[in-house]
Amino acid sequence: MDELTARLSERMTSPLPGLSAQLTMASGLRAKAAASFKMDVKNAKVGAVLIALYPDNGVVRTVLMKRPDYDGTHSGQISFPGGKVEEQDVDIVATALREAEEEVNIKPNDVTVIGQLTELYIPPSNFLVHPIVGVLHSPPNFIPDKREVESIHLPQLDYLLRDDIIAETEILLSSGFKLKTPSFKVDGHIVWGATAMIIAELKALLNEVGRTH
Repeated sequence: MDELTARLSERMTSPLPGLSAQLTMASGLRAKAAASFKMDVKNAKVGAVLIALYPDNGVVRTVLMKRPDYDGTHSGQISFPGGKVEEQDVDIVATALREAEEEVNIKPNDVTVIGQLTELYIPPSNFLVHPIVGVLHSPPNFIPDKREVESIHLPQLDYLLRDDIIAETEILLSSGFKLKTPSFKVDGHIVWGATAMIIAELKALLNEVGRTH
């Protein structure tokens, strides 16, 4: 775990894989729009997610969660713990750590932040998301927030590197539109959209730095 942390931390001081890596897990519609899309950052809501990495009996895991069904854009989706910036947050890292504690009980003092991945704009919800990478020395005592978390999922990093968990999936959006998009399969759930795009950049970094354990 220490070796992986050092390699990832050093790698994230150099230019990141960025949008090109993210788009490998984006829908064709999103990929076509990326070249010409101009985002008005001033009007976007700002948020952060925590990519928490921790050792567990000789393997390295990360933390995903399934949001409950509700009347909203991200109903029922798999995501990293995270949410929007609040007034009390001193910076974007504080947002990611606070949200992770609120949603799944990851204690901020247990997390060592080693870097950030490329920010990602989510058009349907008008969010500009900052993925924060943090490491822990042991498994957290997970407690899901019953209002915001239906279930917690803890895939091994090595599992996320596998090509056989990627497939094209047809997603029925809340608008009624059917979207074909690349997706990952984790614990029988479909991971797509912004979370899949963030994983794609993480995966690109992990492939560069080598083994995940």
